[in-house]
Amino acid sequence: MRIRNALLTLGLVLACTACAPRPGTGTPPTPVAPGPPIAGPALPADPGTPDTSCRVAGDCTVKNVGNCCGYFPACVNKDGPVDPDAVRAQCERNGMSSVCGWKDIQACDCVQGRCQAVDGPLRVGR
Repeated sequence: MRIRNALLTLGLVLACTACAPRPGTGTPPTPVAPGPPIAGPALPADPGTPDTSCRVAGDCTVKNVGNCCGYFPACVNKDGPVDPDAVRAQCERNGMSSVCGWKDIQACDCVQGRCQAVDGPLRVGR
């Protein structure tokens, strides 16, 4: 029981420190609210905010949008650009890192104009 509690505590400490700025890199960046979705083919000003707009489920697909760890899949607009290398470079410039891991996304759907991962069975007759 003591070992399990120690491992849980260690896991919590590691999870809490994974996104903290590295020592000696200055002050952490100020969080910025995401801007409106980009409809055209140009890269978004912030590579970490890909276009998730949609009208129908067919507008959505799974792409590697990247994060400070590397690979990170997400449901985004099929025609929207993503640049996981730019996301990784931005993380390096800001001295940030993140926990490695992601949800295995099998399908995407358009829910209230936003691409989202499907949880549970797929709907029929879209």
